[in-house]
Amino acid sequence: MKIERHAKIVELINRQDIETQEDLAEKLKEAGFQVTQATVSRDIRELKLTKISVDGRQKYAVVDPISSTMDEKYLRVLRDGFVSMDMAQNILVIRTVAGMAMAVAAAMDAMHWPEIAGCIAGDDTILCAVRSVDDTLRVMDKIRKLLDVE
Repeated sequence: MKIERHAKIVELINRQDIETQEDLAEKLKEAGFQVTQATVSRDIRELKLTKISVDGRQKYAVVDPISSTMDEKYLRVLRDGFVSMDMAQNILVIRTVAGMAMAVAAAMDAMHWPEIAGCIAGDDTILCAVRSVDDTLRVMDKIRKLLDVE
């Protein structure tokens, strides 16, 4: 039962923004699991869940320590190489420092953002094929937040 509950918790937090233990307990109960606050608290600890900030709110997320270390490296490459960005429908055009486009594109691909189908890089320009216009706006917002730029 614990393995199934843990799998359900990971599924729930990957599909929904769950901000509190109470929210998580309620979602688990809706899915047919009888849980107490103590059980949910223990599950959070065992799964090593953490809270991340999304749109000014906190939510639970699964953070793999190895993955988060790699994400920091990719983020550093993105920060070091990024110059500007613009959109053309569902194509995101990113300008980089000369010679950095390939590294920045590889970093973005490695971040596995679901909105991005793939990136093509030249010397100082990247074309990102984004799944929709709305996703392009979301990706631009993510990049702005990561880089703290307007």
